[in-house]
Amino acid sequence: MDSEGASSESSSSGDQLEKWIEEQDQLKKKLIAYDDFTWKLSSSMELSHGSEILKYVGGVDMSFCKEDSSVACACLVVLELPSLRVVHHDFSLLRLHVPYVPGFLAFREAPVLLQILQKMRDDKHPFYPQVLMVDGNGILHPRGFGLACHLGVLAHLPTIGVGKNLHHVDGLNQSEVRRSLQLKENEHEQVITLVGNSGFTWGVGLRPTLSSLKPIYVSVGHRISLDSAVKIVKMTCKYRVPEPIRQVDMRSRAYLQEHQTESFKRTGTVTTDQTEP
Repeated sequence: MDSEGASSESSSSGDQLEKWIEEQDQLKKKLIAYDDFTWKLSSSMELSHGSEILKYVGGVDMSFCKEDSSVACACLVVLELPSLRVVHHDFSLLRLHVPYVPGFLAFREAPVLLQILQKMRDDKHPFYPQVLMVDGNGILHPRGFGLACHLGVLAHLPTIGVGKNLHHVDGLNQSEVRRSLQLKENEHEQVITLVGNSGFTWGVGLRPTLSSLKPIYVSVGHRISLDSAVKIVKMTCKYRVPEPIRQVDMRSRAYLQEHQTESFKRTGTVTTDQTEP
């Protein structure tokens, strides 16, 4: 590529980033970081408000082809409480054309995840999730507005960010959190509050079992408080990762692998017949 072409591409990328920053800042103004739903959390861990109970918890994730990272499978699952039985799943196999840019993952993944949610809503599906767990972060994010926030605001849905790794935000450090959980005074603690150098509480490090040395990182997405988010995550944990996230991860990987294999057998290459709108 000549210098003029390189300069043009760099300018285009810069313009796109500026647009993303502006859009992210506008969406962030709509963020609700308190409980904004009709059911309530009681001290007995049962979620109810009058005759209304929390019954359907969703999970969303995307898996990517190892041979071609632009080929992806988006997945939504819905689990029923308290059994944690999967009552609904849906998939979208597609080729992404938006690059991954750190801090702006939502602009790559949110559009197709929103499509799957909207399809379920349009179909007036009885299992539409009352709260959604996102395999990604909420406010525990370099710009304070991760994928879980982005999805929640655009879908107007209570969302919880569940990260497997900790972003370096406001002085927070993953190795320090893990070391803290190993200290004798914390040996019976499941939750470590993630307070940054600024004094702001970004989320929690949570280990569902005390024997686990690797916590997950829970943060507010939208329309839910941190306390409620942590209670719901605890309710849905059989293993280290809450069941909605574990199921959506396994199912999206399996679906992608199955269709990759079929495509390769037919054509000798990995292809997909769906493209991002």
